[in-house]
This record gives sequence, structure tokens and C-alpha cells, in this order.
Amino acid sequence: MFRVAHAFVTEGFPPKSQFGVDDIQDLTGKVAIVTGSNTGVGKETVKALLNHNAKVYLAARNPEKAEQAIKDLKEETGKEAVFLKLDLSDLKSVKSSAEEFISKEKELHILFNNAGVMHCPVSEVTAQGYDLQFGTNVLGHFYFTKLLLPVLISTAKLTPEGKTRIINTSSIMSRVGSLNFNTLKDGPTRKKQFSGTLYCQSKLGNAMISNEFAKRYGDQGIISVACNPGNLDTDLLRHLPSLMQRLMRLIIHPSSQGALTQLWAGTTEEGLTMNGKYLVPWARLGEPNPLALDESLRDELWKWLEEQVESV
Repeated sequence: MFRVAHAFVTEGFPPKSQFGVDDIQDLTGKVAIVTGSNTGVGKETVKALLNHNAKVYLAARNPEKAEQAIKDLKEETGKEAVFLKLDLSDLKSVKSSAEEFISKEKELHILFNNAGVMHCPVSEVTAQGYDLQFGTNVLGHFYFTKLLLPVLISTAKLTPEGKTRIINTSSIMSRVGSLNFNTLKDGPTRKKQFSGTLYCQSKLGNAMISNEFAKRYGDQGIISVACNPGNLDTDLLRHLPSLMQRLMRLIIHPSSQGALTQLWAGTTEEGLTMNGKYLVPWARLGEPNPLALDESLRDELWKWLEEQVESV
């Protein structure tokens, strides 16, 4: 408990970042995808990438909101992101999105698995009947990444450093998460859970699967990193009770701050040494929930995820 409490203090009230967006190297020729990037941290991440000359696919489920974000970003940066329709709560949409990208691009240098939902009503499930938070945050991103792995691996062979990157958004709440396989799909056990418990579980899942991608594909040039972006003022707060929202706003930071840690991992030379690491605000190495380091539990989760997507 002391370790968890210490983490909540040090990660919730981080020191000033030693990394800033001006430290990003020129990204000319690099192709990136940022999921959930029509708003918040994702949009700030796209902005920074565009400003450093990357070609960026803005992956989101709502075309109208995405197109508005692309327009806003062009006005701010002079560069235009490319819309990629992606609904992570529907595995068929995930498959279509990956296929669309592969039909357009032969290379992918950075995949930011940034999208997420938080504290949704427990009654809400994905198109295939999974818990909405786990289905979106973990299963959807797992399947999207799995489908894009061939292009990530082939791209790594073409780069001077022989590496490509997968940056996975976790959360400080992963530290108090545990994994109950009986709650991942809809059913009586899941319905008895609190939304917050299901959210913590999904964020632990993000860290676990990030580490498993690192273990399984590190020797093929994949750098897989999990990040806690920080306590941020984003749309994720919308499902919290009003009192909790007001309390949260006393300790949260601008979404532009939340982009720093994943940009540090995704764009710098130092990021190439971070395979299997867990990062904390702002742009620092941290320690994950010990369950994220449990290889047997990670392997069990990986096998479950594989079973869910094998017939999509």
C-alpha cells in the first residue's frame, strides 16, 4: 500500500518536465497513427507530430468531430492530418480501419494507442458484448495493433535504427487494478462491478499487453511502451459524478502536458531504449503494478485476447 500511495503522490504531482515538444527531432518521412485523437491528449499529440513534419493519421470514430479537429490542426500547424475511421468498441470496425490504413501506406513508424473510455455506465458494452472499458481500451487496441504488426515489423527493417514504436496509454489507476476474466464479457459477475473497478482493470490490461508486445516482438524491432499520461483535463471526466469532477479539477493538468510522456517515448532517440518500460508524468521512467510484470498472467490474457479476435 505504501508503494501505491507513494506512486499516487509522485505521479499525481510530478516535477516540471525536462522534455518539451521543442525537443522532438524532425520527423520528415515518418508515418504515425494516433487513436482517439480528435480531442484531448490525442489531438495535442497529433499537433506536435505535424509540427515536426510527420504524416499523421488521426484515428477516431466520429467523422464530423475528426474533420473539425483536422481543420483546427491545419489552422494551427499549416499541416493536414489524415482521417482514419476507427471505432475500438467494434472489432469489425477495427479490422476495417487497419485494412484501410494498409491499403494506403506501406510503412508505419509510430502507433500511439491513445484512445480510451473511463467510468462508463456498467450497462454499456461493446458491439460484440464485451465490457465497454476493457473492450475499447484493451481488446480493441490489441486487435488493431495485431493487424498492424506486419507493417510495423517490415518498417523497422527499413529504418537506420531497425526499430518502430507502439506507445500504449495506461493510467495511474492501473496500480490498483486486478484482472478478473469473468468480468471481461457481459454477464452477472460483470454487472456487479463498479465502473471504476472495471476502468482500473482495463488500464492494468493496457500495461500488461504493452509488456507482452515488448517481450514477443522486441527481437523483431518493436519498441512497446506503456504510459501514465497524468491527471488531465479531458473529455474522459464526463462520466464522473459532478462532485468528483469538481474535486478532480483541483488536481488536474492541461491535456498538452499529458502528451509529453508519450511523445518522449514515441519520438526521441532515448525512446528507442524503452522497450517494456512504464512511463510516468512528465517524461520519466516509473514502476508498474507488479501484475503487469507477471509473465504467466500476461500470457493467459494474451491467449484470451487471441481467442476473441480469431474469427472476426
